[in-house]
Amino acid sequence: MIKRFLSLEWKQFSRASYFQKGIAIKILLFFAAIYFGGAAIFLGIGVFFVLKEVLPDVDPIITINNFLIYWFLFDLVIRFFMQQLPVMNIKPLMTIPIKRKTVIHYLLGKTAISFFNFLPLFIFLPFSIVLLAHGYPVVNVLCWFISVMVLTFCINFTNFLINKNNTFFYVIVGVLAVFIGLEVYQIFKISEPIGVAFNALYNQPYLVVIPIALLVALYQINFKDIRNGFYLDGTISKKVEKVDTADLSWLDRFGSVAVFLKNDLRLIWRNARPKQVLMMSFLFLFYGLVFYTQPTYQKMPAFLAFASMFVTGGFLMTFGQLVPSWDSEYYKLLMSQNIPYRKYLESKWYLMVVAVGISFILSTPYLYFGWKIFGMIAAGALFNIGLNSFITLFGGALNRVPIELNVKAKAFSNTNGFNPTQMLIALPKLGLPMLLFYIPYKLVNFEVGLIVMALSGVLGIVFKNFFLSQIESIYQKGKYKTVAAFAEKK
Repeated sequence: MIKRFLSLEWKQFSRASYFQKGIAIKILLFFAAIYFGGAAIFLGIGVFFVLKEVLPDVDPIITINNFLIYWFLFDLVIRFFMQQLPVMNIKPLMTIPIKRKTVIHYLLGKTAISFFNFLPLFIFLPFSIVLLAHGYPVVNVLCWFISVMVLTFCINFTNFLINKNNTFFYVIVGVLAVFIGLEVYQIFKISEPIGVAFNALYNQPYLVVIPIALLVALYQINFKDIRNGFYLDGTISKKVEKVDTADLSWLDRFGSVAVFLKNDLRLIWRNARPKQVLMMSFLFLFYGLVFYTQPTYQKMPAFLAFASMFVTGGFLMTFGQLVPSWDSEYYKLLMSQNIPYRKYLESKWYLMVVAVGISFILSTPYLYFGWKIFGMIAAGALFNIGLNSFITLFGGALNRVPIELNVKAKAFSNTNGFNPTQMLIALPKLGLPMLLFYIPYKLVNFEVGLIVMALSGVLGIVFKNFFLSQIESIYQKGKYKTVAAFAEKK
């Protein structure tokens, strides 16, 4: 039966209109996996010798065990945002004689082949081999390695649970932040008592049964949770919810585009996927802290320009790149109405402009780093409004992959609305602000670089009607292909 499930999924993938795009994406992901897997192997081999040199008086295995908890917590956070959990259309299977437990075991088994489960293998297997080569006890090393891999799968099934309840995720993130704060400010070294537990797994090989028992328990919890909702009436029935309404009459000042703006705000407010993207776009505000606090980047102002564009471009990068996929569930209805396509695109542009403006206001604390940095953020905001917004709308014309609004997809890993062509479209969004700043900066000075970067955005605003007209013609040419593609659900 498992073989039949695999066959059905392959047919669904190979017969879909997005087959070629899906193949291209998987090839890119395959090369990315090779790259990160290779880097992990080198890390696993070299970490023993690095720790031996940095901390010659401490056994490397003890140091690793002391900080292993951070690895698992960080792994859980990354999985929450990036690991795409397996899905399966179970409605047709409910009406035929297939055991429910077979389908559930298949779904849970699919999570085992995730790259996130193999990445620790690339790190800890080479590390374990190095330990054995240096004379560490075989049984201890082997049981410790098994414990680490079993705990990795525990994290996998924990992620399965917290994806159904964000409360668990926020609790874990809060715990991680507290742990790091206590460690960094040397209030209490939380890594030491937890490290004792992991050291016990190494020193007492028989304790490997504890992680195994935990894995079995988490698997059973996930199995029972899925089985409890595995009923035809529970699957097809719709949950009736009270819809919150808000007075959006203040948007009427935007004229004929107001109706589209109201729809977009309601879409963001009422649906799971847009809410998650909005939350992630807020995190872009802190992107500058990575660059502005490091002395290394102060000598590379082109990278500061890159960071400044990201500070105010979070919503534009996350929400804007999925236009018009956000409207895929009712796109056919929109296109059947007697409304100008231009107004539809203009409303999206206004939405991105307002978001950039709000992000710029929220970025005022960056004045702490000086007027030059804040001036660069202001220039980046103008660039986002005047050029990046139009480049983003142009990329949307190439996007014909539907989005399910109330499916909790991963903000960073989900490939809905993504294709390789859009990767090429993203290059000018990332590289152009760096060039616009760096060339005048090298030829004249810092201030001229900022002025050129800001003026590029001002020129984009001046020629707004021209850019929107060109983009509208591209959308019009692909209108019926887009309608057909959105009608096909993944």
